[in-house]
Amino acid sequence: MTESTRAGWREHVDSAGAVYGSLLAASVVVGQSPLKEAVRPPELALVLIATGIVFWLLHVYSRAIGHVRDGRLNRATLELAAREESPVVLAAVPPAAAALLVGALGRPHTVAAWWAFLVAVVGQVGWAVVATRQAGASSRVMALSVLVNLALGLVLVVLKVIVGH
Repeated sequence: MTESTRAGWREHVDSAGAVYGSLLAASVVVGQSPLKEAVRPPELALVLIATGIVFWLLHVYSRAIGHVRDGRLNRATLELAAREESPVVLAAVPPAAAALLVGALGRPHTVAAWWAFLVAVVGQVGWAVVATRQAGASSRVMALSVLVNLALGLVLVVLKVIVGH
């Protein structure tokens, strides 16, 4: 991999992967935790982390394959892709930790699931702000980014309520 390719990748490395990973985590919580019978917090945490890892691997593979030259994929390309795509999996850690913490406090499984969901959506919105700031976006674009990410979170809440009934 050439130095200019590495520099080009670095320009694209921002918080977008964490936004995506946070939305993925929120979606996992919705899928695993209907309102009436949420999964146990350790199971939810495990599914969150496992899903994050699978999607991270998919992103690493996709990015690395996109940079194959002369029919070769080298270790440096894979390592760089793994490092730069890590926000996808790391975004699952805070919601998983929230589920485990709330569960450890003896709260009901549904409460732990809602906290995991809330942490994922807050992460999603927070990383969207970081991503737009890193991109040099105006405050209007940043505000729009926050609204879009809150709307996506609201859509997931609606889905969670529908699935729960």
